[in-house]
Amino acid sequence: MSLSAAELAGVRALTFDVFGTVVDWRSSVIREGQALGAARGLNVDWPAFADAWRGGYAPAMNRVRHGELPWTRLDELHRMTLDRLLDEFSIHSLSEADKQHLNCVWHRLTPWDDSVEGLHRLRQGFVLATLSNGNVSLLVNMAKHAGLPWDCILSAELAGHYKRDPEVYQMAARLLDLRPEQIMLVAAHQDDLQAAHHEGYRTAFVMRPLEHGPDAEPDLSIDPVFDYVAHDFHDLADQLMRV
Repeated sequence: MSLSAAELAGVRALTFDVFGTVVDWRSSVIREGQALGAARGLNVDWPAFADAWRGGYAPAMNRVRHGELPWTRLDELHRMTLDRLLDEFSIHSLSEADKQHLNCVWHRLTPWDDSVEGLHRLRQGFVLATLSNGNVSLLVNMAKHAGLPWDCILSAELAGHYKRDPEVYQMAARLLDLRPEQIMLVAAHQDDLQAAHHEGYRTAFVMRPLEHGPDAEPDLSIDPVFDYVAHDFHDLADQLMRV
């Protein structure tokens, strides 16, 4: 499953899916929702709210893909979903400032416990870049908030497409000035990795079984096209860095 020494030596950059792979979006959204609810006297099922908000992610992107909406940054897609959910969850007392702050929770997501230290280890041997549907400003703010040591911020926004569209992976290779086989995508989502593999990338599947909460039943199946499988970023660093 792992690459030969010569193949691994040819990998120059690691690109990372961010939501769920590097940061724990669900716990972060729940925690900030609970704080807002306590401050504003709201009685809301915040775990259900977080799941519903994330659940609107793919349908919102598909509205753009199908021509219902023009190209739209993820911040704006998140806000459209948030406005709908505020009605569905009967949350009617928030000010516009409250709504804007809540929508920017995606800029303030907390990393998994292994993420920052693991990224620092991996950065000793590779260029590290995001490859996320998050817009550039979101990813920059998140990096500052969470201390994520990226060398480069690459966003689907730069391609005018969303993953898993091939244009996103092609854009990253072009901007990094690397051949696809010199880039490895690190992700917790099989379809992302499969799309990157189709464009010639190397792939590393990092399992995040708690991404959707302790009661979820995540798909941890391993596609044989994945070059590496790791339990966390330290495990991945052990495999790639041999340290």
